[in-house]
Amino acid sequence: MREAYLVGAGQSDFGAFPDESYRSLFRTAFEAAMESVPRGMESEAIDEATVGTLGVGGRQLGLPGPAVTEHVGLGGVPCTRVENACAASGFALRSAVQAIRSGMADVVLAGGFEVMSDTSADATKYWLGVSGETEWERLSGTTFSGTYAQMASAHMERYGTTGEQLSRVAVKNHANGAKNPHAQLGFECTLEQAESAPVVADPLTLYHCCPTSDGAACALVASEDVVAEYTDEPIRIAGVGAGSDRVGLFQRESYTRVPASERAADAAYEMAGIAPSDVDFAEVHDCFAIAELLAYEDLGFCERGEAGSLIESGATEREGELPVNTSGGLKSKGHPIGATGAGQVVEAFKQLSGEAGERQVEDARRGLTHNVGGSGGAAVVHVFEREEVRA
Repeated sequence: MREAYLVGAGQSDFGAFPDESYRSLFRTAFEAAMESVPRGMESEAIDEATVGTLGVGGRQLGLPGPAVTEHVGLGGVPCTRVENACAASGFALRSAVQAIRSGMADVVLAGGFEVMSDTSADATKYWLGVSGETEWERLSGTTFSGTYAQMASAHMERYGTTGEQLSRVAVKNHANGAKNPHAQLGFECTLEQAESAPVVADPLTLYHCCPTSDGAACALVASEDVVAEYTDEPIRIAGVGAGSDRVGLFQRESYTRVPASERAADAAYEMAGIAPSDVDFAEVHDCFAIAELLAYEDLGFCERGEAGSLIESGATEREGELPVNTSGGLKSKGHPIGATGAGQVVEAFKQLSGEAGERQVEDARRGLTHNVGGSGGAAVVHVFEREEVRA
C-alpha cells in the first residue's frame, strides 16, 4: 500500500467565541492548513474529506461534513462525517490515511470542529454525557468528571499516586499552553493553585479538568505519488492504530488502564516499526489530569503504576527526555470535542516542521498523537516522522 504524508495542518483559536459559527471556525482552520503547505496547494487538489464532530447543542446533526466543506469551497468533494466522541477527528485522520493507502485518493482533508460555549451548563453536561454509557452512567447522574475521578481514586489507591502528581500535570501543561497563541487557557499556574482549587469531583480539582471549547482544526494528507508537489521535507504518517472497548467504565475489568489506548498504541508502534522509547514527543488526551498519567502507562512510556513518578521526574516537560503536550494539551489549549484530535496533529506538524516557536522541541524527528473517546470507549494513535529518519 502507498505511504501517506502529512503536508499541512492548521487550526482556529480554541476558546469561547460568541461571534463565530462552526462554519467560520472551520474556515479559519482550513485556510491555516492550506497556508501551511510548504509549496502551496489549490483546493481543487483535494479528492476527499473526512470531518469529525459530536454535534454539541444539536446543531446540524445530519450532514455536518458537507455543511463545512461546501462553506470553504470544496463543492462536490465527497465528505464523510466521523463521530467517535472526543476521538472524532483522530479517527477522521485515520480514515484519510486509509483512503490514501488504498489508492482511492491522492489528497485528503481530515478535520474537525465543535461549538460548546453557547449552551447552558446543564445542557453542556448532557452533551458531554452522551459519550458515556447512557442507561447506567449518564441517566443515573454520572458526569465525566465523576467518571475520571473514579479512575483517579483507583489509581491512587492501587499505586500510591498523589494529588500533587495530578497537579504537576496541570502545571506543566499550563506552562506549555502559555506559549501557545491558540490556547484557551494560555496562562501559567502554580502547584499550590492547582492543589487548592475548588474540588470538581474528588480527588479532581478545577485545575485537573479541561475546559469546554469552541474551535476547529484541519490536516492535509497526501500520497507518496504526489507529496513532492507540496513539500521538500515530507512528514510520513508511519503508524496508525485504533482500538475500542466497552463504553461504560463500570463494564471494564480495571479502572486503572484504558485497553483501547493500549491496543491502538501497540498497532501504531508495530506499523511504524518502533518502540515507545523511539518517540521524541507526544500529544496525549489529557481531558483530566489522571488521563495523562494513564496515557503514560497505556502508551508504554513507563511501567504500570509509575506514571506519578514520571511526571514528578520532569521527563515529560518540554525540555525533558519525552516532552508531552507541548501545545498545552486539552487542559490548557482547550477541548472542542470534534476538533481535539486534529488539533493534536497541528502540534505534531509544527514540531516536525520546526515551526513551534517557543514550544519547539530540540531535534524533534518523531512524534505521537493519542486521542480518546469518552472514558476509553475508543482510542486512536498516530506516529509521525520526518522522512530523513528512514533515509
